[in-house]
Amino acid sequence: MEMGTKPGDEAREARWRGWMASAQEGDAQAYERLLRELLPVLRAFVARRLGDPTAAEDVVQTTLLSIHRARHTYRPERPFGPWWRAIARHAVIDAARARARRPREVSLEDFELPSRDELPGEREELSPDLARALAELPPRQREAVELLHVHGLSVAEAAHRAGVTPGALKVRAHRGYRALRLRLGKATR
Repeated sequence: MEMGTKPGDEAREARWRGWMASAQEGDAQAYERLLRELLPVLRAFVARRLGDPTAAEDVVQTTLLSIHRARHTYRPERPFGPWWRAIARHAVIDAARARARRPREVSLEDFELPSRDELPGEREELSPDLARALAELPPRQREAVELLHVHGLSVAEAAHRAGVTPGALKVRAHRGYRALRLRLGKATR
């Protein structure tokens, strides 16, 4: 037995290899058996590499689709384990890259804005730091943040008042939140 292999791994490898070869020849039952037995192993493989269970399940599903699409590329004379693990590793890497490119969601709790019950009608009633940070925002971003979180309007109402689509208003507000975080972070140092 090779180093790093557990008892039963060689038998499982032979079984999976045979099922995949049969699946390539059109045996749907062999393919189903392969995927059913592979699924918990694949889930554990992906979970060890990702901390987020939701993201891990997305990667598992992506991997299964990739295996399905690439099943014709598997060569039965070669081990099956390295083939499926390479596909899973690439899916994990792709997911990590996508997550790194996505901007972090900004939460309103990060800004310590007043609750809607305590919302003032005018900016002068805001804390001096928050009022100053809002005043420094570009006009469109400031308008979006104020309409949503100072005046308490819904996205649809705020977008209508600003004369833009709800999506455009959300983008402006998101950029405003990010700028506020930077400004307020600098103010507290």
